[in-house]
Amino acid sequence: MDGGGEEVFTDGEGQMLPYSARKRGGWATFPFIAGALIGSSIAASGWANNLIVYMIEKFHVRSIDATQTFNIVAASTSLLPMVAAILADSFLGCFSIVWISSLISILGIILIALTAMLDPLLPQPCQHGSTSCPTPSKVQFCILYSGIALAAVGVAGTRFTIAAIGANQFDNSKDQRVFFNWFAISLYTSMVLGATVIVYIEENVSWVFGYWLCVAVNVIGLVVFLSGKRYYRHIKPQGSPFLSLAHVVVATIVKRKVPLSSRAEDYYHKEDGPKEKPVSLPSKSFRFPNHAAAMETEEDSKVNSWRLCSVQQVEDFKNLLRIFPLLSSGVLMCTTLPVISTLTILQTLTVDCHLGPDMKVPAGSMIVFILTSTAINLTLIDRFLFPLWKKITLRSPMPLHRIGLGHLFNMTGMAVASLVESRRLKLAQTHSVLDHPGSVVPMFVLWLVPQLVLVGLVTLYYQEFPQPLRSTAAAMISVVVGFAYYLSTTVIDLVRRVTKWLPDDINNGRLGNVYLMFAMMQMLNFFYFLFCAKCYKYHSVEGGNKNSDDESSKS
Repeated sequence: MDGGGEEVFTDGEGQMLPYSARKRGGWATFPFIAGALIGSSIAASGWANNLIVYMIEKFHVRSIDATQTFNIVAASTSLLPMVAAILADSFLGCFSIVWISSLISILGIILIALTAMLDPLLPQPCQHGSTSCPTPSKVQFCILYSGIALAAVGVAGTRFTIAAIGANQFDNSKDQRVFFNWFAISLYTSMVLGATVIVYIEENVSWVFGYWLCVAVNVIGLVVFLSGKRYYRHIKPQGSPFLSLAHVVVATIVKRKVPLSSRAEDYYHKEDGPKEKPVSLPSKSFRFPNHAAAMETEEDSKVNSWRLCSVQQVEDFKNLLRIFPLLSSGVLMCTTLPVISTLTILQTLTVDCHLGPDMKVPAGSMIVFILTSTAINLTLIDRFLFPLWKKITLRSPMPLHRIGLGHLFNMTGMAVASLVESRRLKLAQTHSVLDHPGSVVPMFVLWLVPQLVLVGLVTLYYQEFPQPLRSTAAAMISVVVGFAYYLSTTVIDLVRRVTKWLPDDINNGRLGNVYLMFAMMQMLNFFYFLFCAKCYKYHSVEGGNKNSDDESSKS
């Protein structure tokens, strides 16, 4: 430290920090951040995973309508993090977004808990032996859906923002990698706890007690998070990467008539931070966005406006354009996850769920098989399947090979689901269950596990993007999943309109045909993915743009 000022340090993103701020952050903040993550994740897993069952049993919602509602909620929790990220990065900061979102989530779960606790907010129960049940009033539906909406907004605003504020506490990438490993462990563990312990309490003890337990753990998580405020390193909002993409689009349109130069000096190479390096021409592929970085006059570089972008911003935008076909194939691929996770719950409600005389698997806990098997299978694939691939082919599998493997698992999972449903429906016909609604099909619940395990490996899709594009892909994956949930909802609604495959009682339908249809869609999507993968080229981003248009290798 010199005599004229205080020593400065940089965070993981290159932002300069005073010495006083350097004392904050580090692993001392992890217990507070982990406490917030665990509390919010247990609560979210507890109320969300059993939402379909609650709507069917307590609000008498038609089974398929309940799954559609759940998918819309899940889609919103996947798309809204983008809004939360923009607010955190550009205006409020991560800390404010986390505590505000936590409060919104708590308020939403309280409303859901009140619907279970107060008789005026809950419709009358069905009469014993009756096939028709009282319809909830508009007020009852309004309170329920308001609670669900608030709780979903809260989940969307906390989970990914907690990850961002956690990464900001560390200076070097090694500590950040270790943090994200522990973050993933904490997230998966808490989701499993919510989907088992709290879901079991809701179905076997009391819905009221289960929901208020969700409120309690969420409040505890928020209190723990706020307790660590003085230890956090608070990074001033610097702008969102999503806004940066929009900046390139706007600047390209505004300056579309500006001629492109062949000199690197005629392009903008500075941002508000350190000078970009190396100074080079924008890549020749996708030339049109290069207009955004072209300088008309020297004064352009001194004006902070939406008329001018840096070369690096333009190249980041091009990376997104290059990866867009792969992302589009991922939208259709990810539709199987909401389909299999929700319709399997309806199957579970019809089969024998007993694991013993006193132990019964709750339908809302079936998601646990996806969570646990995914973690185990990814380990097996990394430790055994991919090394075997390398031994046979003498080459390590490329990232796009791994994504393709995820496509194959996905397609196989839907085909297996169709076969299992055919067996379930045959048993229902053999034992005359079709004539007795509410009767149990004599089929063990674990028959439904393989389809969950296989489709759960869709996570290979978003874990294995090529390194130069991984940060861009990570930012867009939640958007892809959100659109996939909306698309699955649209497809299911279309199937209900033009076929009789999905009646309220799936024993009288053809759910197997729905699974088979999605398997065929995945097969066509796999061919589309192969086409996209063949056309895609890896680009040497780290080495500058000089060779960015040269193909280094193909997947």
